[in-house]
Amino acid sequence: MSDHIVTAFTDELEQLSGNLLRMGGIAEAMINDTCKAVVTFDQELARAVILRDRELDELETETDRAIVRLFALRNPMASDLRAVLGSIKLAGDIERIGDLSKNISKRCLRLKGDENRAVLKGLERMGVAVAHQLQTALDAYMQQDARAAVDVLNRDDDIDDHYNSLFRETLTYMMEDPRLISSGAHLIFMAKNLERIGDHCTNIAKVVYYQVTGKSAPPEQGSRSAIPPAGGL
Repeated sequence: MSDHIVTAFTDELEQLSGNLLRMGGIAEAMINDTCKAVVTFDQELARAVILRDRELDELETETDRAIVRLFALRNPMASDLRAVLGSIKLAGDIERIGDLSKNISKRCLRLKGDENRAVLKGLERMGVAVAHQLQTALDAYMQQDARAAVDVLNRDDDIDDHYNSLFRETLTYMMEDPRLISSGAHLIFMAKNLERIGDHCTNIAKVVYYQVTGKSAPPEQGSRSAIPPAGGL
């Protein structure tokens, strides 16, 4: 492969990486904003999160096209092939994080403003933890740091603990006062969406570990599962 082709391929990989990090930054902002909208009952902010999902979708489409071009023109091998294949998965996980953040904002628009404050603050704390997970996973990708990726995997149980606690607390309030059933259901769905975002963060970390080492990521320590709400989500 000539030096010119190698340089062009490297430039295209860097551009692909830049698009993925840009997607990740948008997704992280969406998590933070949607949780802020829930706690403050800011419907304008919630609508802004919903609209911003379009930007994420457009970036995913652009990224997919770049990946197809790399396969068609560059025939990547070995670590380069892992980088390109991993990018497909990363783009999908980040786009799904945007969808889940949008779903939280849609439910925010249906809140009445009299929801239990303790549960809302719990959602806020969970959102901060999930956003930090995404930031750490993206940093691991940017630095190609397998050890940092493993750290993300090992902290997934913390997100599940947040969700399990919120689920039990919200269920208790709903049982004590049937008037809170409707709003409580929305809050549980929001928490479940955050828990799923945490799962996508672990997916990103697994991809990073594979990109760096060429091996499957080790299993998460503990591996406690989150409680599924009745009827599923």
